[in-house]
Parts: sequence; C-alpha cells; structure tokens
Amino acid sequence: MGAPDPDGLLAEQLLRLTRRLHRIQKRHLEPVGITPAQSRLLRTVAHYPAPPRMADLAARLEVVPRAVTSLVDGLEASGRVRRVPDPSNRRVVRIELTDAGRDTLRELRSARREAAEDILAPLTVEQREVLGGLLSALVDRGPEPVC
Repeated sequence: MGAPDPDGLLAEQLLRLTRRLHRIQKRHLEPVGITPAQSRLLRTVAHYPAPPRMADLAARLEVVPRAVTSLVDGLEASGRVRRVPDPSNRRVVRIELTDAGRDTLRELRSARREAAEDILAPLTVEQREVLGGLLSALVDRGPEPVC
C-alpha cells in the first residue's frame, strides 16, 4: 500500500459533499415543483435588468441553446416565464419572468436557506466563516484553463 493521498481524499470528500448537496437541494425543490436546472434558469433570468435573449441565457449558463429552449418550455408551461418579442427586432425572443416566476423565486430562496441549514447544521458560526473563506478562495480563482 502506498502513502496516504491527502489531496485525493479531499477530492473524494468534495465529490461526496457535492452529491449530498444535490440530494438535499432536490428534496427542498420538490415541493416548489421545479428542477434544479429550471431553478438556475429562473435565477439567471432574474439577474438581468431587462428580459434576456435565449442566447444570453445559454452563454451565461454555459449550455447549448437547445437546453435553454427545453428549460424555457417547461417554465413557460407552468406560467413562470413568458416569451416576449424584442421591441427593436421582432425576430429576437426575450424571456420575461411572470408574477408566478417571481413567487417561485421567493420560494426557492426559502428552500435554499433550508437546504443550507441542513448542510451547515453541524458547524459552529466560526467554522461556517472559515468554510466560507475557503470556498471563496476555491470558487473565485477565475476562469478554468481551456485544454
């Protein structure tokens, strides 16, 4: 047997935590009636000062335009977003939140807080602060290199 691999162990712990986060998030989103991908799209639409184009959403979410179309179809069917024509170019479609979409975003914020509490419950306030700093150091590194 070789020497322990601390980085390998840490990577495995991060992967296990990620899977746990996904399970907990999914459990908290089920009562809202939305998938994690739809949740992400709704939050992304809400961050734009004006209704974004489908291409803007695909670029921001780093997915192919077809994936955005499927997500918008589902959210439109449930009344959370609507497609609206661009005022300066009628061939361009923009995605607008509805009142139901804004209500869903409020529910999502509450569900995310509850999910975070589930995950962070074992940690003290000090441990949460340290974790926040460590995660910021990992997340805020900038874009990943392209191979």
